[in-house]
Amino acid sequence: MKNIIIGSGPAGRLGSLELGKLGEDVILIEKNHIAGTCLNEGCMVICALTDITKFIDSNNRFNNHGFLKSQIEISYDKIVEKIIETQEKLRKLNQMENESVGNEIIYGEASIEGDSIKVNNESFDYDNLLIATGARPFIPDINGSEHGLTNKDILKLDDVPEKLNVIGGGIIACEIANIYSTLGSEVNILARSGFLKEIGKNAKEYVLKNIIPNVNVYENTTPCKIFKNKVLTENGDELEGIPFFATGRTPNSEIAEGFVELNPDRTIKVNEMMETNVNNVYAAGDVTGGYQLTPVARMEGIAAARNMANYANKVSYKCIPQKLSLNMEVGFVENEKNECCDEDKSTIAIPGIAGPGAFWNILTGDTGYSEIEFDKKNNKINKINSISPSAISDMAYLSYLMREDYDLDDYANFIEVHPSTDTNYKIIKNMWL
Repeated sequence: MKNIIIGSGPAGRLGSLELGKLGEDVILIEKNHIAGTCLNEGCMVICALTDITKFIDSNNRFNNHGFLKSQIEISYDKIVEKIIETQEKLRKLNQMENESVGNEIIYGEASIEGDSIKVNNESFDYDNLLIATGARPFIPDINGSEHGLTNKDILKLDDVPEKLNVIGGGIIACEIANIYSTLGSEVNILARSGFLKEIGKNAKEYVLKNIIPNVNVYENTTPCKIFKNKVLTENGDELEGIPFFATGRTPNSEIAEGFVELNPDRTIKVNEMMETNVNNVYAAGDVTGGYQLTPVARMEGIAAARNMANYANKVSYKCIPQKLSLNMEVGFVENEKNECCDEDKSTIAIPGIAGPGAFWNILTGDTGYSEIEFDKKNNKINKINSISPSAISDMAYLSYLMREDYDLDDYANFIEVHPSTDTNYKIIKNMWL
């Protein structure tokens, strides 16, 4: 077999699809379910639950405005049932899509034996190999950590927890806290250092005050012992509630140990063409570390596939847009390679943008918050933190323009589709040009 791909998450699935489209022979090997963590345990599950919490949030808002009178009764087991039903449909579609370009899919646990791959007691030789085995939740070494839940357990819960302790201070911790707080849980966040360090200080304060106001956030707090229904901290706090770990990810790189070079954090070491130190062996997605985001994994998988098919391709990580899926979306992007000195920086803050989805928020003044840092000398955007119902699509547009190195003057040619891209208009054409 010319090309073998291990792992069918975003990197492996899109890589195999790209190879199939290029007319290459492909075997895609998957241990569990096609589409990996994203569909089955990760961001798709988070997005599905957040769709529901957004509806609850809107319902509460409309009730408060007085023109809608309704009460919502939540059936968590029915939510889980319908998420699983949707996942099953999407798995079938993903499999059909890959098989439609001639790819063979084998379900089973693979092992690497030099120039061959063994799965289900059968060996397959390869000319090119792509390792896209993803990552799993990182569980810190804490007394009683076996009692903690992770994203793998969300669809195993019988009901909405009465009390929940989310251990971690990043994006996943915030998203989990938002979901279960809206569904009715009493939620604590325990951050070892600061909370939401990925976004700016003002954006973080807006999230705390306006989006997750009922969540208790404990910064600089480390658990020292975990029980099934409570957490003890080094500060002496005893917090009732089910423990939930949102403490990052660790790579599923064991399959490659002793075969390719690993980084100190045990991710697989690759270059900008997704090549490992072994000829014709590639790696992509979360197993390589870096940005652990579905769009980045897709990009890496496609780049690896093109190189496997002898179409030279490099990956660029410039201006990667990111987001928090909350009741109001949070998007952010930064050009990490900008060399702008402080005297050439100009920051514009917009307390609220009445863009798409924000009409009924105007009455209460919580239409969002955006902060944009410009490079006055080079006429570029350096950084954006945006909170609005359209923040995610806004970041997709604006990060592309940043990535393509457009001058701010070029943004004048942008024509918005009212109201879906009004925020872009406000940020660029009205606030700066």
